[in-house]
Amino acid sequence: MTYCVATLLDTGMVFLADSRTNAGVDHVNTFRKMHVFERAGDRVLVLMTAGNLAVSQAVVHLLHEAAVDPHADSVYTAPNMFEAAVLVGEALRVVHQRDAAAFKEHGIEFNASFIIGGQIRGELPRLFNIYAAGNFIEATDDTPYFQIGESKYGKPILDRVITRSTSLAEATKCALISMDSTIRSNLSVGAPLDLVCLRRDALRVLTHRRIDADDDYFRMIRSAWGESLRHAFHALPNPTI
Repeated sequence: MTYCVATLLDTGMVFLADSRTNAGVDHVNTFRKMHVFERAGDRVLVLMTAGNLAVSQAVVHLLHEAAVDPHADSVYTAPNMFEAAVLVGEALRVVHQRDAAAFKEHGIEFNASFIIGGQIRGELPRLFNIYAAGNFIEATDDTPYFQIGESKYGKPILDRVITRSTSLAEATKCALISMDSTIRSNLSVGAPLDLVCLRRDALRVLTHRRIDADDDYFRMIRSAWGESLRHAFHALPNPTI
């Protein structure tokens, strides 16, 4: 399973992804689910993946192949973020056309979803959620964040905190709390985590960190948030029963 979250803010964007793809008592695999496409001063795009690993890796491979082909449309030549999202959707359809029948024959669901966000020179930062069919939606002022994968455990804190006016630091803290809530409730989501922050109009990565379970700040967040919730719970009056 996977959990990825991205927020679109007035001041920039925050992306956070776990890296666990298979979990069990004695079997845990780790693969990166975040991919950065950067040409400093011109564009910076972040792609996050969830679902079937073979599908998502095939899509990322096609995007990288196009990026080094001077005759192909790619995320480095897309005139805007909408067209970059179209390219991801088209790559996903290519993989579906090639592999979906074989998946079905073996009883495997063709399942993959993506978040792509970033900024291309000449437009504002934009964020898209791409579905398994290759279609997508764009984040708005009313919906300034997207999640893919195991989203239900981390959603409540995002709904209560994230707005377009949230600062990059606050959005990063909120994303980490959202991730911690998911990790605590679902064994199939886990560290190490990939964190990327983009500042609006910088057209480059501001922060790119790999966060493991022993990271000092993440450990503090996990401990302090749990303690704060317990204090808040005990501070509320009990009902009359």
